[in-house]
Amino acid sequence: MSTIAAHLDDVLSRISRATADAGRPAGSVRLLAVSKTFGADAVREAVAAGQRAFGENYVQEALDKIAATADARVDGEPLEWHFIGPLQSNKTRPVAEHFDWVHSVDRLKIAERLSAQRPADLPPLQICLQVNISGEASKSGVTPDEVPAVARAIAALPNLTLRGLMAIPEPEDDPSRQREPFKAVRELFDTLRADGLALDTLSMGMSGDLEAAVAEGATMVRIGTAIFGARDYGSRA
Repeated sequence: MSTIAAHLDDVLSRISRATADAGRPAGSVRLLAVSKTFGADAVREAVAAGQRAFGENYVQEALDKIAATADARVDGEPLEWHFIGPLQSNKTRPVAEHFDWVHSVDRLKIAERLSAQRPADLPPLQICLQVNISGEASKSGVTPDEVPAVARAIAALPNLTLRGLMAIPEPEDDPSRQREPFKAVRELFDTLRADGLALDTLSMGMSGDLEAAVAEGATMVRIGTAIFGARDYGSRA
């Protein structure tokens, strides 16, 4: 078993335990392997171990990787690519053309551009609205107060399907305190659903806090370091 395969196994075991501890059904939390700064060979190692969904932060690096792994399959299905990094207006077209999901929609303008630029021969782009739940000036995302109006506007756009919310809370080592922002995101999510939006995705939780995120209802956790190892940002193209 390769190192990446072993790490994947460990992470999947953590997710399984956290899901059981939360009293949630087995399989109710998906793993998104965050492959940013790692090359196509690392992706292929993860694919060989059965991982199909990958998250990327940098557009050009991701496009190169998508092209280099275009032949890869898991159970006969092509890889599923999720854009999870900050997205500038001038980079929306290649994301609309090559990705399956975008988790980091942080303003209506970005969603409108993705909608307009999604090729007609592709299925709708799956969207998560990013919430700045900790109020950090350095983080992207709409404020909690803005969520209902922006979510409704995105849900009305053609060529997109609003799936749910994404958040990256301020780092916190205390497991009990880790849960607080995740709970706040889940409450926003529940409110939107109660108001009639057909949402099913809470994208939250990373290598250091996935258990807290799962306890508060995460349906997709974004894990990079625990699978691929420490990142060397100096090596990024």
